[in-house]
Amino acid sequence: MRLHELQPHPGARKRGRRVGRGRGSGLGKTSGRGQKGQGARTGGTKEPWFEGGQTPLVRRVPKRGFNNPFKRVYDIVNVDDLARFDAGTEVTPELLREHGLIKGSARPVKVLGDGSLPHALNVKAHAFSKSAVAKIEAAGGQVEVIGATS
Repeated sequence: MRLHELQPHPGARKRGRRVGRGRGSGLGKTSGRGQKGQGARTGGTKEPWFEGGQTPLVRRVPKRGFNNPFKRVYDIVNVDDLARFDAGTEVTPELLREHGLIKGSARPVKVLGDGSLPHALNVKAHAFSKSAVAKIEAAGGQVEVIGATS
């Protein structure tokens, strides 16, 4: 190994540039900020969405409707999707995630009544539609509401 082959270890920390330490450093006087102007000033940057004093896009676009911050958003599963499970299976949100019927999110699960169920299942979910409850119980299964969705 020679002196010119030395390198810091991968991931080693490097020192930042010491600006404003004289001409010899290459970053003296104006410290790499150029002469005058907004970029030369302290805090002289604007947000990426700043449009030079022009009315910003978010204020030019018309606003419509209402966004309810308390809206409950469910992962939806239909009764038809439950038919893939064997008779007597206890269907839970975790089982639905394993089979890819719902995404891996922490949202509550709601079972809707689209389709038919040929055999009995024990279904646990956070919410059910009336038609889903009727179809699951008509097939001889049970419905259990889990968790408080307040």
